[in-house]
Amino acid sequence: MKLLHAFLLSALTAACAVPLAAQQSTPPPAAPPAPAQPSDALPDAPEATAAAMIHPNGPTVVMDTSMGRITCQFYQKQAPKAVANFIGLAEGTIDWTDPTTKKKQHHKPYYDNTTFHRVIPEFMIQGGDPAGTGEGDPGFTFEDEFDPNLNFDKPGRLAMANSGPNTNGGQFFVTEAAYDSLNQHYTLFGQCDDPSVAVVQTIARVQRDANDKPLTPVILKKVTIVPEGRPIPPPPAVPTPPAVKITAATAPQQ
Repeated sequence: MKLLHAFLLSALTAACAVPLAAQQSTPPPAAPPAPAQPSDALPDAPEATAAAMIHPNGPTVVMDTSMGRITCQFYQKQAPKAVANFIGLAEGTIDWTDPTTKKKQHHKPYYDNTTFHRVIPEFMIQGGDPAGTGEGDPGFTFEDEFDPNLNFDKPGRLAMANSGPNTNGGQFFVTEAAYDSLNQHYTLFGQCDDPSVAVVQTIARVQRDANDKPLTPVILKKVTIVPEGRPIPPPPAVPTPPAVKITAATAPQQ
């Protein structure tokens, strides 16, 4: 999606300028020491912020890629439409239109065997386009869902990509760093765990072209939805190479 690309690049540029400005600034003067309190005085307990009270809830999505597993729990209460849409596309219970053939797909998982078509180090990885170009969608859109207390203030945020307000479809991205400039512009509907962020960082650093598309495709092999409270399935087994049968013709010669 072109507008997302431009917005993400502008956000990345702005973010990169922050450390330089911070280095040039002068630290504020130290505050005077606080007066001593009586030994029997106890500090007030800190109040939890509204943002701190929001925790991932609902099912978990497991994305097995060609470079590792990404596991994220949804924010079902905060973004019910985005979560329902992602689950329906992942499981094939929502009909969608193939962006390449323009044919309606019925009972076919949308995300399996697609690619991450845009990756940016220190920022995010983006996927969810069966065409692999960044222009494809499932043939429909739905409106944004924003929670004022749920923002891009930590790594591992799972969000819908878009090309403007209320144009969510099937494309999504996962961040590897906090990006305040994305707040309230993209529907945030999940949080990925720390090992998954490490996988995102690895994917974001593959060789890529001028459009940030990996030169060697990174495949989203399978997306699995795990109901809340159910165990996460084990990672897929790594195929072992077939054994080589040693014969007289193949045995090493002295």
